[in-house]
Amino acid sequence: MDLRFGDSKPTDEERAAVDALLGPPESSWEGADRSDADLRWARGGREARDRRDQLLPALHALNDRVGWISEGALDYVCRRLTVPPAEAYGVATFYAMFSVRPRQATVLHVCTDLACTAAGASELCAAAETRLGPESGVKVERSPCLGLCERAPATLVIRAGESARPAQEDTPARPAFEDEAVQAEGGSGGAAPGDGGGTSRSSEAESGGGNGRRGRKALHATAVCAPATPDTAVQAATAPESAPTEPAPETAVPQTGDPNLTLLHRIGTTDPTSLDDYRAHGGYTALRRAFTLGPAAVIREVTDAGLVGRGGAAFPTGRKWQATAAQPDHPHYLVCNADESEPGTFKDRVLMEGDPYALVEAMTIAAYATGAHRGYLYLRGEYPRALARLSHAIEQARTRGLLGDDVLGQGYAFDIEIRRGAGAYICGEETALFNSIEGHRGEPRSKPPFPVEKGLFGKPTVENNVETLVNVLPILTMGAQAYAAIGTPTSTGPKLFCVSGTVARPGVYELPFGATLGELLTLAGVRDNLRAVLLGGAAGGFVRPDELDIPLTFEGTREAGTTLGSGVVMAFDDTVPLPRLLLRIAEFFRDESCGQCVPCRVGTVRQEEALHRIADRTGAAAADDIALLREVGRAMRDASICGLGQTAWNAVESAIDRLGAYE
Repeated sequence: MDLRFGDSKPTDEERAAVDALLGPPESSWEGADRSDADLRWARGGREARDRRDQLLPALHALNDRVGWISEGALDYVCRRLTVPPAEAYGVATFYAMFSVRPRQATVLHVCTDLACTAAGASELCAAAETRLGPESGVKVERSPCLGLCERAPATLVIRAGESARPAQEDTPARPAFEDEAVQAEGGSGGAAPGDGGGTSRSSEAESGGGNGRRGRKALHATAVCAPATPDTAVQAATAPESAPTEPAPETAVPQTGDPNLTLLHRIGTTDPTSLDDYRAHGGYTALRRAFTLGPAAVIREVTDAGLVGRGGAAFPTGRKWQATAAQPDHPHYLVCNADESEPGTFKDRVLMEGDPYALVEAMTIAAYATGAHRGYLYLRGEYPRALARLSHAIEQARTRGLLGDDVLGQGYAFDIEIRRGAGAYICGEETALFNSIEGHRGEPRSKPPFPVEKGLFGKPTVENNVETLVNVLPILTMGAQAYAAIGTPTSTGPKLFCVSGTVARPGVYELPFGATLGELLTLAGVRDNLRAVLLGGAAGGFVRPDELDIPLTFEGTREAGTTLGSGVVMAFDDTVPLPRLLLRIAEFFRDESCGQCVPCRVGTVRQEEALHRIADRTGAAAADDIALLREVGRAMRDASICGLGQTAWNAVESAIDRLGAYE
């Protein structure tokens, strides 16, 4: 039996939010007033079902306009898209940024993850809750990592409702609250050419933004406040016009201006909003060379360069591209995974905010090499500035002939659509991301078939994260051999590291593979009394202060019994209570488990329960629970469907075995 919403009806405002995205309903079957014709035949069913992928954008449109998703509004969305109400409810309740219960129009999200916890997030949240009572009209919510670890503790304010202020492209000099006013669905739509089959997955009307943002009223606004104090957090939530300005992206790059940088060299030296400035600093040189080489030669260059994925799995990028390009089934899709939600990771955010055109160019090259004509950029919902910058970059590239039906006059058609996530760490897994885009719960799929065979919409799909794609540009400009000479023979090229915690200069650092952990921490200014270093984020492992000679390569960290992951390096001194950090990691995995498989769904809960019991115990008193933790950890590692459950025990295990956390 399907879920029923009874007599709940959408308000005029809720209808307007959905209709602005999907266009007006054509018949009473979709929610329009009933006419005589509607009594004779049903219309629009197949077309509506083909737009199932608009479910997540529709939920964003409601959340942006109203602040929560009512039963009446959800029922209206179901009618427009012919989605069973139970499935739509399952999607709406899957994401942390949505609410199906009434709440205030303004929500203050306070990050309580690892770096922010170490920087006093709990005290900040308590102070904000005390000062922002029910009469303030602000809801204070504890949030998982906001990707602002270098500026901990961090907060994000989201204000729903139509603003009288027109949405303008942001500039660093303006207040952050105004900077990040954005459209309901990211404003990058446009029906991409070459979709095949004659079915448009989206149109400008459906994407909620079309090609332009200027002069349109913003349907929600955001303010980033980091590092935050109770005063600045409350000010950002209640007085946006006087909110402190968010720092420019280059403040997150301590190496800004270093001529030896490869991936970060434009950040701080190039205007991220200017296409002309980007091209003046070498932009689109790589794409022109790609067109000269041809798709097969581009893949060969990437393969010869030894590029592997920078998201943690380290799969050879050239092999993935070749496998996708060779598939006879069409259309092919390109998906950029910009949903970095690993606690401690913020490198992709810095790249997108500080060098957005580089990602647009890199996606175009990847699509050209693999025979894709449409790209989806799945962006974290907690990244408002990245959304504004990328929306502007895509619009400018399209206007200047760098996206669209005839890229650079080469007869190649390619376009990009931004899809916003809504707060789900599991959507960083590639197949869960595909499900999210398609309008389903973000649950991982069983493999095989692999994405290169049947990925997004059941078609061959290549998926890479932001850092991986941006590495393609220097490969094509300097050549595969020169690129492969950077780093080590088995880990080639430069790598970005996200350094946070108790260091003097937190931020994104670029080093060649092979540099040691100690060298990186020296650059960041490691403080005295270092207690532990977490490599790879919540899914990684701890190392001791006497292990700083570990080479930062995939093989080096593996030999040391830990993992490089996506490049997270979090340092903690002896003032940070280690059991509290482990408990926060366990809470994170419990909250972020999609619940699809029993080992992860139950195991993450049991892990947290055991850590609660031994939080104040050591030695023999904790022995039984530590034995239970090991048993649960092995079960999750061996039997979970995806990497979330398989790695949920890693950090706790390493803290027990390497650091003696409960001795």
